[in-house]
Amino acid sequence: MGAVVAAVVVVGGVAGVAVATTNDAPRTAGTTSSPSATASGRNSAAGFQDPAAPADRSDATPVSVTIPAIGVSSSLEDLHRGAAGELDPPKDWDSAGWFSDGIVPGQVGPAVIAGHVDSPTAAAVFFRLDELVAGDEVHVAMSDGTTRTFTVDRSERAAKSAFPTSDVYGTAPTPQLRLITCDGTFDTATGHYTDNLIVFADLSSG
Repeated sequence: MGAVVAAVVVVGGVAGVAVATTNDAPRTAGTTSSPSATASGRNSAAGFQDPAAPADRSDATPVSVTIPAIGVSSSLEDLHRGAAGELDPPKDWDSAGWFSDGIVPGQVGPAVIAGHVDSPTAAAVFFRLDELVAGDEVHVAMSDGTTRTFTVDRSERAAKSAFPTSDVYGTAPTPQLRLITCDGTFDTATGHYTDNLIVFADLSSG
């Protein structure tokens, strides 16, 4: 990916201020949210960790994610950056997506999986993401039949205007995973939530 410097923000969940449970203002299933917002905050010019070189990159790609603690079992769409540098959201409200231009889950660096918190009519795939706590497991099934298991370390809430790009996409010395969805207050004027919720996890097996 070379010198990628545009910030990738998801209008679908993050948490900037190290918290691991619920929002200050409870969300209501049925609001409209769109998981892609621009970022102009403090880390918007931070670099991304380069994916593994083609010779070292795994042929296996993630096909599904399971999070037993919150009842998530979802196939994975391929996600890419939009024209403004934001991470485009999954097309299906009930499916999560993997940032396929980035790190493959299980390889060194921060792999990113994102999903909607709700749809215009109901809760969506990552509605309960804010319930995850340290020690919960995330299982990512790969196209070669293997499974990479990650253990949750912490969560953060962050305003989309100050998205912590370097913490989410920057260089990491070990295989890690970020789960992202929307959080905070729903702005009826823009049709987006004000914040993102980000869950940080480390590879524990696979």
